[in-house]
Amino acid sequence: MDKKISGLHHVTAIATDPQRNLDFYAGLLGLRFVKRTVNFDDPGSYHFYFGDARGTPGTILTFFPWPGARRGSRGTGQIEATAFAIAPSSINYWLERLRKQNVPAEKTSARFGEEAIRFADPDGLLVELIASNSVPSVEHWSDSPVPLEHSLRGFHSVSAALEGYERTASLLTDSFGYRLIDQSGHRFRFASQNDAAKGRIIDLLCLPDGHAGRVAAGSVHHIAFRARDQNEQLEWREHLVGLGYNVTPVIDRTYFHSIYFREPGGVLFEIATDPPGFTLDEQMEELGNSLRLPPWMESARSQIERILPPIKLPGKE
Repeated sequence: MDKKISGLHHVTAIATDPQRNLDFYAGLLGLRFVKRTVNFDDPGSYHFYFGDARGTPGTILTFFPWPGARRGSRGTGQIEATAFAIAPSSINYWLERLRKQNVPAEKTSARFGEEAIRFADPDGLLVELIASNSVPSVEHWSDSPVPLEHSLRGFHSVSAALEGYERTASLLTDSFGYRLIDQSGHRFRFASQNDAAKGRIIDLLCLPDGHAGRVAAGSVHHIAFRARDQNEQLEWREHLVGLGYNVTPVIDRTYFHSIYFREPGGVLFEIATDPPGFTLDEQMEELGNSLRLPPWMESARSQIERILPPIKLPGKE
């Protein structure tokens, strides 16, 4: 296939308490709460979206907050860590900010020449902040509690823990157009050919002696890669089906369209369209302020609102 993947569209993880999740990612990490909606497959629960000022693809971290969900376990067949890019001068700021909020964090040894901070969110999801010399530009959220110079700059990368990496590597290089750009021990770094893209890096961790992880609270449910539009997405679907993958039909997620499949190592991959985006049903300045439902659920709004637990935006009375 001639077309190439430029990078990540979003990462979706599982949380438990919705207010705690909102406080951590918007209140502590300073991401904008760009959309509050429901899980279209489970409308009795929220689906939260965080990102830059408008939820630009490559900055979007989403959560299914399922109160009472059991804790997952780390292992192979899942995303081990999700990393955001920060400016190199922001390492000390973030170590101090996390310390003040009683979030245990460690500065790890440099990885491929870049310093990193690693910590876990309240549900145990591993998050990394990586000081990148090529920080992508994002639309800063003016009401963020984090100063502009220290703000998260979209995704740096994700790390996938796999029993064996070769078949996943072939998918990335032969189909997605990624290149192997570095290696250190059992970590193999692949990057898209779009040097300006946010989230253009994926690290494959080859762990042949590891045990299979369990995806539940505190783990990544799936990662999504970008397609320019629906026509390109359909080309990707045809290509992947031709390679023998079981690919879902196109699913309308309102703010993008999606197809899903399991990559050879067991991680759930999605290819999502850039349009129409989160300003489809809200003005940019109003993003995240109210519950948005797709048209086919509006008739059940009152019932859904009764089921969902109340939440309050950080910093709002």
